Amino acid sequence: MNKPPNTVLITGASTGIGYGAARQFAQRGYRVFAGVRTVADADRLRTELGPSVEPLLLDVTSEVSVQAAVQTLTSALAGSGLGYLINNAGVAIGGPLQHQPLAVIEQHLAVNVLGVVRITQAVLPLLGAGPSSPAAPDSTRPGQVGPGLTRPGLTRLGRILMISSVNGQVAIPFMGAYVASKHALEGLSHSWRRELAPFGIRVIIVGPGAVKTPIWGKGTDISPYSHTPYYPAMQRFMTRVRAAEAGGLTADAVGERLVQIAEAPRPRIRYALLPQPVVGWLIPRLPNRLLDWVLARI
Repeated sequence: MNKPPNTVLITGASTGIGYGAARQFAQRGYRVFAGVRTVADADRLRTELGPSVEPLLLDVTSEVSVQAAVQTLTSALAGSGLGYLINNAGVAIGGPLQHQPLAVIEQHLAVNVLGVVRITQAVLPLLGAGPSSPAAPDSTRPGQVGPGLTRPGLTRLGRILMISSVNGQVAIPFMGAYVASKHALEGLSHSWRRELAPFGIRVIIVGPGAVKTPIWGKGTDISPYSHTPYYPAMQRFMTRVRAAEAGGLTADAVGERLVQIAEAPRPRIRYALLPQPVVGWLIPRLPNRLLDWVLARI
């Protein structure tokens, strides 16, 4: 099995997991294209992460931005192809679904779901899913690979790492919009994995637990819900969130694991990156009614 090119595109790389991943891939000799939304962030990454990291202005919610970024990326690659796409860009804004503005719920879907689809569709040809790909499906023989190739001999042309969450499998209160987006992301990932198999492209789900990342700090204002019956429970919930974040994995630790997953000869379908396996792995596997009781007690 051939190794994909040593090039990686990481969305949402200005802070958090994306930033840690950019640094870790760069330190291991990869050419990193780091998606950021502002010129200020691009300048900061150039200063902090060095010449191996090439900031790319990229807003996954904008078709114009995505097409411009992919055009820049295509020119920079000069025909060498993209080895890895890490779909990391995301938002997480807490609130009870009964009262959370629909615009905020739509924002989660626009970034965490449709944004992933938009950028993935745009870069799939660079990853190897093009009509001229040597592993492309044969249109005259549905389900088969191209002439002269068999499945055991497929060249792995690219890999996609979908950054989900423990909440991609477990629904917690007051994060319903985020939970919905990550459940959707995992469903899309399973479908995409099966659709892209004939091209030799692997799709890998990564579900981190608590991580020391600004994504939670950006969504912790619960004051808009102070007039609702949920407010006392939300206060306790946010205390738990901050405690979990304080004891969470560092962004660099997650980035290091992402490098290992990307380079694994036979990667698993899904990885759970959890600082506390008992809390993050075993408790979510309780029967639903028992889990409801546990969450209510918390």
